[in-house]
Amino acid sequence: MNAPAFKRFYRTASARPAEGGHTIHLDERQLKTPARAAFIVPTAELAEAAAAEWNAQGEKIDIASMTLTALANAAIDRIAPDREAFARRLAAYGRNDLLCYRAASPVELAVRLAKGWQPVLDWLAERHRARLALAEGVVHVEQPREALAALERAVLAFDPFRLGALHVLTTGMASLGLGLAVADGRLTAAEAFGLSRLDEDYQAERWGRDCEAEARTARIRSEAESAGRFLSLLG
Repeated sequence: MNAPAFKRFYRTASARPAEGGHTIHLDERQLKTPARAAFIVPTAELAEAAAAEWNAQGEKIDIASMTLTALANAAIDRIAPDREAFARRLAAYGRNDLLCYRAASPVELAVRLAKGWQPVLDWLAERHRARLALAEGVVHVEQPREALAALERAVLAFDPFRLGALHVLTTGMASLGLGLAVADGRLTAAEAFGLSRLDEDYQAERWGRDCEAEARTARIRSEAESAGRFLSLLG
C-alpha cells in the first residue's frame, strides 16, 4: 500500500538548534513526530538532511520519499520509550544470522559464501567477542550462549537513532552481523547488501532473474543505503 500524499502546507523547512539537539521548523512551526513528540535529532547534519527532504517536496508531500525523517520519527516514537527492550529484541536476530548458514554444494557457491561471509564473522568475533557457530543448509544451529550475550551487549550500547538504522539493516539483510559491520564502519551499506545477496545472485546467474524478486531487492537495497546514510549523519 502506498503512503498517503498530503498537500504541502509550508513554504520552507529549516534546521535549527533546540534543547537536546537539533530540530526542523516548517516556516516558524516546529516539526512534530506522528505521535506528536518534538522532532529532536542528535546532530545538525541529520537535521539539515531531513529538512532538505521537506524542502524537496512539491505541491503534495510524499511521505515515502522522506526516509531520513521516517527513521528519526521511528527512533523518537517507537524506540526511545523502551530502548532496552527494543535492543534486546533486535539482538535476538543473532540466533539465526544469515552468515552462519552455508551451502555445502555446489562447490563454487560454497567457496563464494565462505570468501564473502567468513571475514565478517571473524571481525564480529574480534570486535565484539561473538564467535558464532556455522551450519550447512537451513538446519538450525544453536549459537553459543556467550556469543549471544556479547551481541546483546553490543546492541544495548546503541542509542535509539542508531538502533533504528541497525534494525533496518539487520531485518533487510537477515544478518545482525552485517548490520553491526555497517554501524561500526567495517562495511558500507552497499558492501553489506552485496554480501547479503551472494546466494540469491548465484542462483540468478544460473536460473535467471525474476521481476518481482528484483523489485523487492531494489527496495531493500534502497532502505539499506538510507540507513547507512542515516548512520553517517549521526557521526
